[in-house]
Amino acid sequence: MYIQNQQEARMGYGGIVAWGLGLMWCVLAIQDGVGVGVAMEEEEEEERLSGLGHDYGEALGKAILFFEGQRSGKLPSTQRVKWRGDSALSDGTPENVKLSGGYYDAGDNVKFGWPMAFSVSLLSWGAVEYSRELSSVLKQQLTYLLQAIRWGADFILRAHTSSTTLYTQVGDGSNDHRCWERPEDMDTPRTLYKINSTSPGSEAAAEAAAALSAASIAFKGVDSNYSAKLLSRSKLTSTEDLTKLLALSTALTQAIRDELLWAAAWLYKASGESRYLNYVSRNQGWSQAVTEFSWDNKFVGAQTLLAKEFFSGKKELGKFKSDADSFVCALMPGSSSVQIRTTPGGLLYTRDSNNLQYVTASSMVLFIYSKTLAAAQIGGVQCGSAHFPTSQIRAFAKSQVDYILGNNPKKMSYMLGYGSKYPMQLHHRGASIPSIHALPDKVGCNQGYSSWYSSAKPNPNTHVGAIVGGPNSDDQFSDDRSDYSHSEPSTYTNAAFVCSVAALIQKTKEEFLMNITTNMVGVVGYT
Repeated sequence: MYIQNQQEARMGYGGIVAWGLGLMWCVLAIQDGVGVGVAMEEEEEEERLSGLGHDYGEALGKAILFFEGQRSGKLPSTQRVKWRGDSALSDGTPENVKLSGGYYDAGDNVKFGWPMAFSVSLLSWGAVEYSRELSSVLKQQLTYLLQAIRWGADFILRAHTSSTTLYTQVGDGSNDHRCWERPEDMDTPRTLYKINSTSPGSEAAAEAAAALSAASIAFKGVDSNYSAKLLSRSKLTSTEDLTKLLALSTALTQAIRDELLWAAAWLYKASGESRYLNYVSRNQGWSQAVTEFSWDNKFVGAQTLLAKEFFSGKKELGKFKSDADSFVCALMPGSSSVQIRTTPGGLLYTRDSNNLQYVTASSMVLFIYSKTLAAAQIGGVQCGSAHFPTSQIRAFAKSQVDYILGNNPKKMSYMLGYGSKYPMQLHHRGASIPSIHALPDKVGCNQGYSSWYSSAKPNPNTHVGAIVGGPNSDDQFSDDRSDYSHSEPSTYTNAAFVCSVAALIQKTKEEFLMNITTNMVGVVGYT
């Protein structure tokens, strides 16, 4: 195994295990002191502490670290992924705009603004939803998470060069995919794509508005000036408001309605302005029951956000709550209306190509919606004759996280650097070619393919935290660099996973404490 930075691949990130072990030691000492003998194998002890043997703190830290490996532009002195270097410093030059920075989308060297903004939205949602839990348990990881959000949000701000112009892509996908080069070496065209009043793109504009709005909430109590800037610009992303955004649309098709509801929901959450609430209320007929949450289908994201508003008293938003319920019913095994089946090993299976992006996003929604239901003192979701309590919805979402981390038929982690067995041939240009620091000579387009893409050896750099596309419908996985459908990572897969695993941090500790208290009741000398 070739690992450029062994410390990164092995280091823990303030996980639950160490915390729990100390507490368990104290409990065992108390029990031993009052004459109660307890025999517990080390493996069983760790399983009890961290949830089926997983250190969610470590998984969270590595999922966030992945974003540093995807960075484009001038890297900061605090960069932790050392095999990467500065890249694409001249992006935007042909049109005299500064478009360096941001994230490479996946295993290629293109910056796609639409899915990048979605990744920022998801990371921000996680920071907003779980800020209390993270700040009390893994404060350093919350800091890293905010840094990841800011890296993407700053690029969106730079890409929004005027009230009617938003750059949505840097790089030519076709030319880029014909080459296998490190981002530090790439010499493929850095073609610029933009939307404006004559060339509209409502989906990309709405997602940028959602991302900046969500990020403004995440930074509200951390950096008020930056938060205010993000909110101000979110209202002006490509257009002045959603009404003008609609005017830019060539046609108000079903394809863009999810984006508009999603953007309006976040604009309302961030600003509190009634016009955005009125917009979603007036157009809730657009909402529909869906079976996935992805960068190209945001309906259930908007529904989950607005269902929370419904439970807070805005009863006019009832359709969003009903559609959020339908999403749960479409996913939960045992539901009479289930539409997304699971593999024999228990993994949600939406479609073959990069299936884990749908798994992490669906799990994220299930965690957040079950939390919303519990806070509203709603017992669960009724799906025909089957009733799913919030604890069961949460448990199913947790099973998806655990599957990714190693509780699967292959007994391997689908996150690089987590556990002892994980993919070694990630479909990723930068990770598959030796670091520019180890191999300073330029690696050209064709050389990359012949010498590194086609190599049977493990990647020379372990892209710690990267989550691959995942196994097939039979839980089988071929660790093959050329199999991009199953071996390529993406920013949106990791962003959703960050939110999913964050949901398990504090709760796991609370559950552990509850179990300890329950088990201690009746022990002589315990009060």
